[in-house]
Amino acid sequence: MIRKVALFTIIMFVLALNITPAIAAPAAPDPVGEAALLMDAQTGQVLFAKNAGKRMYPASTTKIITALVALEKSSPGEMVKVSKRAAEVGGTRVGLQPGEQIKMEDLLYIMMLNSANDAAVAIAEHVGGSVEGFAKLMNARARQIGARNTHFVNPHGMPDENHYTTARDLALIAREAMQNAKFRRIVQTGSYKVERKKNMDPDVLQRVEELERVYGPVQEDFFNQNRLLWHNYYGYKGANGVKTGYTSEAGQCLVASAERQGRELIAVVLKSQGANLWTDAAMLLDYGFNQFTRLELIRPGEIITDAGVRYGTERAVLETAGYLYYNFPAGEEPQVERRVELKQEAVAPLEAGERLGDLVLEANGEVLGRVPLVTVRPVPRKVTTYWWFRLGVVFAALGAARLLTARRRRKAANRVVYMRRRERWY
Repeated sequence: MIRKVALFTIIMFVLALNITPAIAAPAAPDPVGEAALLMDAQTGQVLFAKNAGKRMYPASTTKIITALVALEKSSPGEMVKVSKRAAEVGGTRVGLQPGEQIKMEDLLYIMMLNSANDAAVAIAEHVGGSVEGFAKLMNARARQIGARNTHFVNPHGMPDENHYTTARDLALIAREAMQNAKFRRIVQTGSYKVERKKNMDPDVLQRVEELERVYGPVQEDFFNQNRLLWHNYYGYKGANGVKTGYTSEAGQCLVASAERQGRELIAVVLKSQGANLWTDAAMLLDYGFNQFTRLELIRPGEIITDAGVRYGTERAVLETAGYLYYNFPAGEEPQVERRVELKQEAVAPLEAGERLGDLVLEANGEVLGRVPLVTVRPVPRKVTTYWWFRLGVVFAALGAARLLTARRRRKAANRVVYMRRRERWY
């Protein structure tokens, strides 16, 4: 009886193992924000998207490209004079005064940490000559980055029907900006102090001191509004940027970035609500770090193929000229296929490192990426194919023909002389 019970127990245990449900694949995130996107900062691969191409108001996330353009077209030590228009702009301000002079570097920190619109306008007028002139620079830079569904009319993001972007475009802009070392340093700074009074003219200083008596000390300490950088409930491990934004029309907006174990991700959340802004961004970043594995598919210097070269002394040996990484769902074993795409025709001479085509990687019919294929070594041109060589051959042939013709003529003349002499003898 005991043996039967033991056997029955074993059978039931085995059946229980067989009917245990498989662990379900993790669900994709469901952010509250109306539009959202998660991007690998190194490769540009999109890992999650929700209404990513929908036109949205960017609010103060606009200041990402404002800072990028300013960093590229000015120097940190330049002194910027605040105009009346800058001092009186609406929205978030830090009380910059007309006539106040402040370093460009300080203005950038004030704008990015405190989201100050007066700092943004001062920067725009200094760099672009006017707000309108600076907006043209912003739009040109956005197009260069690849943000095709974006249009800016101001440097701060206050609502305007002609001031819009998309979650995808904002991710591209942030990715480009984070490659600028000065920008990266600014947006991951927790706090910053500016000694504003030091560079004030006497009349400006007097006006500020009068305001201080009524409203208290002029603001000189600025703190980053990105709570993912804070050491509190909303802090996120590895967070290193980039910018918050809010208007009643745009809702709560955030472009966030974080780096873990050599991987950097960018999350964009637009028109979220309240504290959901931070949980939306954290949810997206967690999804990218936990549910994807980045694999190195190609590295530089891999010999791939060779190619024929017109007029060349040999075929061109081609190698890869870059890395290719791709994020795959964790646990997935991808079947990656390689395909070589060459230029229609390569013509000698070629230098080492000349690009002759691409190595295209695909999986499940989807293109994962491209890596340039370049020549390993120079390919000289055959001497016999140069025009001057061919022309020389023609001239040589003509010269030889003339020599031959002259020789024949001399032979013929000598024969005539010989015949005449012979006739005299007889």
